[in-house]
Amino acid sequence: MQNTEIVVIGSGIGGLSCAALLARYGFDVIVCESHSIPGGAAHGFERNGFKLDSGPSLYSGLSYSPSANPLRQVLDAIGSQLPCVTYDTWGCCLPEGDFNTSVGAEQFREVLMQFRGHDAVAEWQQLQRVMEPLASAATAIPSAALRFDLGAAKTVSRFVPSLAKHIANVPKLTGPFSRIMDGVVKDPFTRNWLNMLCFLLSGLPADGTSTAEVAFMFADWYRPGVVLDYPIGGSGALVDALVQGLERHGGRLMLGAHVEQVLIEDNQAVGVRLRDGKEIRARRAVISNTSVWDTLKLLPEKAVPKQFRIKRQATPECDSFMHLHLGINAQELQSKLECHYIVVNNWEAGVTAPQNVVLISIPSILDPSLAPPGKHVIHVYTPGNEPYALWQGMDRKSQEYGEQKLLRAEVMWQALERIIPDIRSRCEVALVGTPLTHERFLRRHRGSYGPAIKAGVSLFPGPNTPLPGLMCCGDSIFPGIGLPAVAASGMITANTLAPVKKHLAMLEDIKCI
Repeated sequence: MQNTEIVVIGSGIGGLSCAALLARYGFDVIVCESHSIPGGAAHGFERNGFKLDSGPSLYSGLSYSPSANPLRQVLDAIGSQLPCVTYDTWGCCLPEGDFNTSVGAEQFREVLMQFRGHDAVAEWQQLQRVMEPLASAATAIPSAALRFDLGAAKTVSRFVPSLAKHIANVPKLTGPFSRIMDGVVKDPFTRNWLNMLCFLLSGLPADGTSTAEVAFMFADWYRPGVVLDYPIGGSGALVDALVQGLERHGGRLMLGAHVEQVLIEDNQAVGVRLRDGKEIRARRAVISNTSVWDTLKLLPEKAVPKQFRIKRQATPECDSFMHLHLGINAQELQSKLECHYIVVNNWEAGVTAPQNVVLISIPSILDPSLAPPGKHVIHVYTPGNEPYALWQGMDRKSQEYGEQKLLRAEVMWQALERIIPDIRSRCEVALVGTPLTHERFLRRHRGSYGPAIKAGVSLFPGPNTPLPGLMCCGDSIFPGIGLPAVAASGMITANTLAPVKKHLAMLEDIKCI
């Protein structure tokens, strides 16, 4: 048996952000990770000299400090560096045609002028004016200041004067962005574009994405001089930076430590039992970075009230993913490539329709160290729009499974052929991931992207639970899905446990106050 103060279940970005910050606050922390490498959906892996990203590929707000990005705030708090290369352009393959666009408001106005004309540009400019005070309200209180206990009165109070200037706009932030969009934007192309951005942010279109998320994006993506970032070394480098911060402050990461059950004594979470029977006792808290559904699987039936279990179990879920990981020969490529492309096959089907939206990432364009000389790595995926039901119950070793992999991967090949027509003949490494891959390797309930909690209908819960000693972080917890959001959730959970004086000192260190 091992003893510690806090056990964190899962080494995804939320769990590592939480654990590293807790260690920085002075707690004795152990992170239990089921797999042989950390990172969860953000882990990187290598095949034949190609370094591949398993998950996120689009980053912003990481290359400078102070930053509004909660992930950058975590890295600053734990003293970890993350060298990045910056860029501002990506490619779009849409029903209207193929074009490049950039972060920054001016360039998108040029796109609108090209495809839609003066009226669409005027609507976009009006939307920017409407979003400006909402963006100011959304960023008035940094994620680093938030906590879910009475200590928030002291940590948040420093920012109340700046928030007070936008108090009339605060109620609008929790509602769906569609309420804002519908009042301003009529042009169908712009509406489709905004629905697509919402889907990429939250897994839901504009009628389910909170205005706060979109306001934060407007504040970040459409400001002067904005750039996007890519961590040198890929997502694996980001994970390494968090692990290094965890260990620098005395925290420990246990790999191959699969948690079978949360231990309950006297109606309180007191630790975890691993698959091999080993127990780790936690004097202060057990924190689950697993999904809402997977967390419930770790608890004895009567550990939490029945109504709580029923409500959490009924949380709606986003669909899963298809992945295509490639290592290719890049010699004599005919066209200049961008790092990222967004492909939409049919607007009328809706952005959430299965296999309608495909994302392409070629990060070795920015970071050549990810591939051998003269080669590229490519990650193509359908972002949270692959139905799990198509795969449920399949034997991964069966012919049926193999045939379905080829069939469902075809849309990704076709999307990539719009960028590199002879891509199939260039491949040296080709790996296809399915919802069953997502479920198995990430321990994700039904391979889901995460909860599909619609803004205006319900809110993401906070880190506390009815079971004393058990807390949560990750994409099932406020503020929800997405890389910055899960980092924020980890930070908020850590802050809730931290002494207020240490929390305030952290805010000063990262120049929030």
